Amino acid sequence: MIEQNVAILIADLSGYTALTEAHGASEAADLIDIFMEIVNESLMGDSHLHQRTGDEVLLISSSADHIMETAGLLLQKTSGRNNFLQLHGGLHYGRILKRNNDYYGTTINLTARIAANARAGSFCCSAAFKNALAKEHEFNFQSKGNFCFKNISGENEIFELVAGETGSFTIDPVCRMLLNETEKAIRHPDKQGLFFCSYDCLEIYNRKNITLSN
Repeated sequence: MIEQNVAILIADLSGYTALTEAHGASEAADLIDIFMEIVNESLMGDSHLHQRTGDEVLLISSSADHIMETAGLLLQKTSGRNNFLQLHGGLHYGRILKRNNDYYGTTINLTARIAANARAGSFCCSAAFKNALAKEHEFNFQSKGNFCFKNISGENEIFELVAGETGSFTIDPVCRMLLNETEKAIRHPDKQGLFFCSYDCLEIYNRKNITLSN
């Protein structure tokens, strides 16, 4: 049994359930394959993938800077990819117990709580993670205030990573896919500025709105 300080990133795909509902399990599985390729290409330093559960990944590193660099690459590679989903996630640094290649402790739990509070397309972190960065000055953080999380004692100040420009994009309102190339997307025939990845999503959108209006 080993206790050690580690940096943790928990991230998942925003809208994955909606995409699965709209396009089916096969396309959802294809998206996970692409996501895992992006994750493996983004690992910096000694950062490594410890676990994947569905569309959620748990990354571990001995260095907050390595995990931060990994997080930046993940945002960059996913936000610019057409017909993909936005990421959101949480970063934390603290002491955990390692036993039989599994990790235990409130550090994991708090990271999950932080991740759940991050908006689509962004990563949030704890003050402990920000303070553990040797190159904190190279990143731009904005405080979101103090939070009380379920089953976590005390208040925790949470910071959002303010990323650089990621370009303009729109989002399919049905499956939540990023549509970076709107010239190739399906336009709504009546509503200006509304785009879809496919005619299937346009049909689902119209069907739901007809149902709601009746």
